[in-house]
Amino acid sequence: MSSSATTGGVDRVHDRSVAAKLIFAALHGSLVGLSLWLAFALDWTDPARAKLLAACVVLYFLRHLITLFVLLRRKVELSEALGLSAFMALFEIGFLLLGAGILRDTAIPFGGMDMLALGLVALGSYLNTGSELQRMFWKNRPEAKGRCYTGGLFKHSMHINYFGDMVLFAGWALLTTAWVAFAVPLFMTVGFIFFHIPGLDAYLSKRYGAEFDAYAAKTAKLIPLVY
Repeated sequence: MSSSATTGGVDRVHDRSVAAKLIFAALHGSLVGLSLWLAFALDWTDPARAKLLAACVVLYFLRHLITLFVLLRRKVELSEALGLSAFMALFEIGFLLLGAGILRDTAIPFGGMDMLALGLVALGSYLNTGSELQRMFWKNRPEAKGRCYTGGLFKHSMHINYFGDMVLFAGWALLTTAWVAFAVPLFMTVGFIFFHIPGLDAYLSKRYGAEFDAYAAKTAKLIPLVY
């Protein structure tokens, strides 16, 4: 398959990309270290919230390792690793600083909204990584060769993994108690709808033909039961 497999900003050609993945993991690991240092070594207006947001960074890093070294089969360019690392630095460190109280003078006690936020983080993580693991296990079966996966969580949405990220980041932003943080999940949602999904759907339609087109005709594109 040639470079024409580049859709939605990524190269769909299967490639182990070990060096790029290791660099990506190392860069993300450095962000985890910085987040833990910020949360535990410095004095903040809201230290408990800072530590909880650092825990979210650790969770996201562990899921990222699973994605890189277990789930992801397509080629990863060094430029992609560097660009996404910069974006991760923006929201991981940014969310932590906002939650720690860099823009306010008092700590905000944990309450019902925080429980909701943690539930969204957990649900979004499950929808994203869980759906990808379901697809991987199915793809490893001999009878799945050359077939489009439409089962598991993907029967509720063609891009349930992307929806999972939307839910996760909405919860993560809510934990910061700063409305400006919602710019991140909003940016991601717009990117999914207008950039990543159209390119990926075109690629999948070309690869799987009528099987994918029939699936697309009867399945929500992103948000189950809505869109």
